[in-house]
Amino acid sequence: MANPTDSSSEDLEKSYQERHKPSSAFSSRSDYLDHELIIMKPRRWRLNLPGRDFRFEPEDLVPALAGTIGITVMYSAVMTAYATGYGLDENFIIENVRVEMLVSAILFCILTSGFLNPRANLAGNHGPMIPLIGMIAAAGGHPLALAIMLCLFGLILSITKGGSRLVKMTSEGVAGGLLVFLGATGAMSQIGSLLTWSEQVGVAHVGFVVLIVNVVVYAFLARLGKRWLSIPLCSLVAVVVALALGAPFEWKTAPGLPNLNPAYWWGSTETGWKLGLPTLQHFIASLPFAILAVAMWSPDFLGHRIFQELNYPKKAKNVLMDVDDTMTGCSVRQIVGTAFGGGNITSSWGTYMIPAAIAKRPIPAGGILLGGMCVLVAVLGYPMDIAVWRPVMSVALLVGVFLPLLEAGMQMVKDTKESQSAGICIFASAVVNPVFGWAITLLLDNNGLIGDKTRANSLTVADRLIIPGFAFIICCAAMITVGMLPGIPALL
Repeated sequence: MANPTDSSSEDLEKSYQERHKPSSAFSSRSDYLDHELIIMKPRRWRLNLPGRDFRFEPEDLVPALAGTIGITVMYSAVMTAYATGYGLDENFIIENVRVEMLVSAILFCILTSGFLNPRANLAGNHGPMIPLIGMIAAAGGHPLALAIMLCLFGLILSITKGGSRLVKMTSEGVAGGLLVFLGATGAMSQIGSLLTWSEQVGVAHVGFVVLIVNVVVYAFLARLGKRWLSIPLCSLVAVVVALALGAPFEWKTAPGLPNLNPAYWWGSTETGWKLGLPTLQHFIASLPFAILAVAMWSPDFLGHRIFQELNYPKKAKNVLMDVDDTMTGCSVRQIVGTAFGGGNITSSWGTYMIPAAIAKRPIPAGGILLGGMCVLVAVLGYPMDIAVWRPVMSVALLVGVFLPLLEAGMQMVKDTKESQSAGICIFASAVVNPVFGWAITLLLDNNGLIGDKTRANSLTVADRLIIPGFAFIICCAAMITVGMLPGIPALL
């Protein structure tokens, strides 16, 4: 049987197609998947073709399904928050979710990450910004103004390679603490949401039973080394258990296509967003939120890339997501999606990347399948109802995002020095938010005030002081402006 780590200088010069071997040549399916990751040579911003540059495998269906469920949930949450803030109805929510799903699926999942640059992760949703959407509306922000500035700031960071540099400057202790905090708080939030929903709909026991059953299922999958099946299987279990115990559910969204005419969404105060085109005041009001959103990208992207590194073989360097290319994709996706009428605030697609990393699959094939699934969901409509049903939504996010993040963070904290940095990061994140926690711990850790003091001696002045200090100041300034620092009133 073939050894996935075997490689000579002559082999390294060969193309993916020449080095590919059938799965029967390997002693296990895992070895075959490792070998596929090692031999891939994605073309950056050039055409990548199935068979020549990558292959479709059964495992690609899992992150595709997980990402479809996750993005339907997240888009629905974003549009609901916007509708509440701007006084829009349920029809706006459904149509806007469909706009975002079609644009992201066709132009970015399939075209960009699937065929043009498989090292750019799919551009998904910026979850931490959802709680701020009401604040954006109250401050007089405008979604189109926000999108224009997000695109501009993101492209600047990408072109200057600032995103990848911030990622490289972040130690494993800081990164581990960030992942633990995000995983733990996200898990507690979803557990609370499911239990609260159960009480509100009159079946208080359902949430508890769904969670207990899925704890057993998830533990069993982990024992078998099949955690990549957790989202589809646990979601199915949640549906079956919840319906069997009498939880209410109804189909509401009929098949259809959204209006993709920008003039409908932005050209009048009578249609679409009913806001018209943005004015200078809209840009001023949206500015701090745009800065904060882009500041959050680096720790978000960092978590996704680290998850790949923890699950991929060490030699699979060519398939790790490129932070700067992902920022480019997210920046362009932000302005294009919003121009067509969408309201999503974008970031690296975690509900796709994390299951893909667990399943040991690269970005392109699953991304193309995900794009196809999103198109089907957007057109058919009915699958949106089951994806946003609370038992499915909470369980999918729990087993597909937050528990894996928690586990990955714990794996990264290996000694006392790293645990010190991780602990400070968790503490600071709890005091304010994960962006503040990451920024202040990065500054302290890189200067040897916490964590590995010898590490600071190997860093340049820019990596120790200038860049971390500037990142901390920018994050704090943005948070002070919008009132995210405890006890300090918003400037807006």
